[in-house]
Amino acid sequence: MTTSQFELFLWIMILLAVIVFIALYFVKAGYGMLRDGRWGPKIDNRLGWILMEAPVFVAMTLLWWFSDRRTDTVRLIFFGLFQLHYLNRAFIYPLLIRTPSPMPTGIITMGVVFNVLNACMQGGWIFYISPADSYPIAWLSSPQFLIGTVLFFAGMAINLHSDHIIRHLRKPGDHNHYLPRGGFFRYVTSANYFGEIVEWSGFAILTWSLSGAVFAIWTFANLVPRANTIWHRYREMFGNEVSQAKLKRIIPFIY
Repeated sequence: MTTSQFELFLWIMILLAVIVFIALYFVKAGYGMLRDGRWGPKIDNRLGWILMEAPVFVAMTLLWWFSDRRTDTVRLIFFGLFQLHYLNRAFIYPLLIRTPSPMPTGIITMGVVFNVLNACMQGGWIFYISPADSYPIAWLSSPQFLIGTVLFFAGMAINLHSDHIIRHLRKPGDHNHYLPRGGFFRYVTSANYFGEIVEWSGFAILTWSLSGAVFAIWTFANLVPRANTIWHRYREMFGNEVSQAKLKRIIPFIY
C-alpha cells in the first residue's frame, strides 16, 4: 500500500466514525446493560470479549514481526504500549468478569472487523508507512511523547480503576444494577469510557500520527453516544441520585 492509499484509507475511516457517532445516538449498543434481543445469537460474555479483542493483539504482533523495523526502539515502545492495553482487554479483563451474561455474536463480529482494521492503521503506520527517520531516539524526550505518555497511562489507570469498581458492584449471583460510585464515577456515569478516550488521545499525541488520531476519533465516536444512553438509563433507574450528584455522561463537568 502506498502512502497516498494509506491516507485515503484513514480518511475513509474518519468518515465512517462520523456515521457511527450519529447512528449510535439512535441504535443501542446491544451488550452489557444495553443488551436487547437483536444482534444475533449470544454466547458467554467472557468468551465473547476474548474473541472480539484477541484479533487486534494477534494482528499487531504479526505486523510487528514481519517488519524490518521491529527492533527500532521508539516504534517498539509504541508497539508495547498498544499491546499492553490489549493484553488486558483480550486476556485478563474477560477472566475477571464476575457475572457472566450473554453477548451477541453480531456485536463480536463488528468488533473483530474494526479491531483488525485498527491494527492495520496503527501497525501499518508505525512499522511500514511512516518515514524511516520519523521516530529517532530523541523522540522519547519530545513534548509529544512525554505529554502523550502521561495521558496514555492516566487514561489506562482511570479505565482499570473504573472497571474494578463496576466489577465489584454485585455479589456473586446478583443481577441487579447499581449506580457506580468512587473514582471518576464521582463526576460521570461512564468513567471507564472516559478513561479510554484519554488513553487513546494520549496514544495519538505520543505517536503524533493521523492513524493514532483516527483511533482516538473512533473511540470518541463509539463511546460518547453509548455513555449518553447509559446516563439516560441511570436517570430512569436511580432518578435523583444522578441529578443530586450532578453527574455528567462521560467528560467531567462538560458532558
